[in-house]
Amino acid sequence: MSATFLGMPGNFPKNSQKAVQDSQLRYNLRKATHTIRGKRAGVVGELPDWAELRAAGKAIKDHTLRNLDRYLVQLERAVQDAGGTVHWARDAAEANRIVTGLVKATGEREVVKVKSMATQEIELNQALAAEGITAYETDLAELIVQLGDDFPSHILVPAIHRNRSEIREIFLEKMPKTPEGLTDDPPALAEAARLHLRERFLRSKVAISGANFMVAETGTLVVLESEGNGRMCLTLPETLISVVGIEKLLPSWRDLEVFLQLLPRSSTGERMNPYTSMWTGAVEGQDFHLVLLDNGRTGVLADEVGRQALRCIRCSACLNVCPVYERAGGHAYGSVYPGPIGAILTPQLRGMGSELDASLPYASSLCGACYDVCPVAIDIPEVLVDLRAKAPHAAAEKAGMKVAGWILDDHRRLAAAQRLASKARGLVPKKRLPGPLSAWTETRDVPEIPEESFRDWWERNERA
Repeated sequence: MSATFLGMPGNFPKNSQKAVQDSQLRYNLRKATHTIRGKRAGVVGELPDWAELRAAGKAIKDHTLRNLDRYLVQLERAVQDAGGTVHWARDAAEANRIVTGLVKATGEREVVKVKSMATQEIELNQALAAEGITAYETDLAELIVQLGDDFPSHILVPAIHRNRSEIREIFLEKMPKTPEGLTDDPPALAEAARLHLRERFLRSKVAISGANFMVAETGTLVVLESEGNGRMCLTLPETLISVVGIEKLLPSWRDLEVFLQLLPRSSTGERMNPYTSMWTGAVEGQDFHLVLLDNGRTGVLADEVGRQALRCIRCSACLNVCPVYERAGGHAYGSVYPGPIGAILTPQLRGMGSELDASLPYASSLCGACYDVCPVAIDIPEVLVDLRAKAPHAAAEKAGMKVAGWILDDHRRLAAAQRLASKARGLVPKKRLPGPLSAWTETRDVPEIPEESFRDWWERNERA
């Protein structure tokens, strides 16, 4: 099971209704997403073969997912041959037990972390804290979220909902040894964080990372980042533990070339990310452990429509173009995976047993902008519609759909229903329907019923 943010209301409509009332949040989101969106469009437009790259990325991912069992075994063998240790985690609880056990075996009580969606998904920080181990986030945005006792709201920029004045206040209140006279100038904030983190890097003996990609052919793990904190985490500590979802696999080193073009352009709007770190097994005597995380992924893989969500390379391009995300923000989704990709991935990983998860497939206008920008061509609207069909529905809704299906199945029944509706049009409320039907009119008015159906009008005029 993946994490649900504590304190979240019951479902996406309630969460988003509260979020859209926050004008500062909406301003922060619009400014940030439009900036990233514009940069992405510029660098993608430079490539005449972008469509071919996108098709190649989709094909590589689909091939890998169809042969995931074989490539995972190949990866395990390659990592072990390079001196690393591979652990298999069926779910979040097992992954947390493995990681906490490895950290406790070192005798350390502090770890530094590279930004990782997988460790957020399994709530690793909380599991470590329960064992008396403190995890320090080193990504600037993740540090802001951690210091502010907050939740991430974006895949690429977890603190996108904060402006620089708010960040300054968080630093002054929560960060030790904050420089006197700290302003909200971005370079000043970055320098304050750098000084704070440098001490952590030099002191910590254990680091925990994720990975953007794993190469089965060589056992190589790859992390793309913009700040250099990842490289510090990956090289300085004596023990490195990487927690990675099994879908992050690529068959060969050559396949990586495609994704090193797709990901930076789609995520940060850069031709190449500033830091690309790669390591294979135990490097320079470092004790390396790879934890391969399932946590519902094989279940997603079994779904013929939904499995395409596992192609996701966490670029966040779909969030930056989504009109729903831009207005509601990431917290409304109640998961570490917000936006359109979260609306299809989270319900598949967690199931739709809760009110929140059952509402996520409806957190979309189905405009298709997310599909247009996805670098691996995930048809998010298709999966959303499929999940809506699988979501739990109220008895009154099921009965209504059954009756509607019976009426629409026969033109004579449909004509009779239209005539009856026209005669009873004066009894139908103008705005909201009563009883169990009221949910349908919470966000829409009742359509006006015409005095005469088109079918009857056509027949009357044809006879005339």
